[in-house]
Amino acid sequence: MSTLKTGKVKTTTIADELDTESTAVTNVINGSAKAWINFNGSTDAILSSFNVTSLTNVGTGRHTINFTTAFNDTNYCVVTGNNDFSGDSGLRTTGVDNSTSKTTSSVSISTKYNSSGATGTLIDYSVQNGVVVFN
Repeated sequence: MSTLKTGKVKTTTIADELDTESTAVTNVINGSAKAWINFNGSTDAILSSFNVTSLTNVGTGRHTINFTTAFNDTNYCVVTGNNDFSGDSGLRTTGVDNSTSKTTSSVSISTKYNSSGATGTLIDYSVQNGVVVFN
């Protein structure tokens, strides 16, 4: 087995070793998450992350995610989700917080709890909140 050491590889296509599956390099670069975070909304602890410097609790149910490397513009796509193991029948939703604007260096999200037909109430107790950013 040999080892190739290089600082940069330039190619237009990436293929598997049997050359049966391949994709354009732009699909890999443009289709990859540019930042993501998994955090506990109750404790504000970052469980795992990529390209995230910090998480700031800015109020009940509201968090700001700060990026290590800023984006070129604010046209990035934010995908969110959450998981709570409380066993009740209410619905928890996490999404971009529309009370603040996205910036190139951060995005704010909010988490709400909706019980049967009620208007969502901001909450801090979703055990896992996931946010993925594509650009």
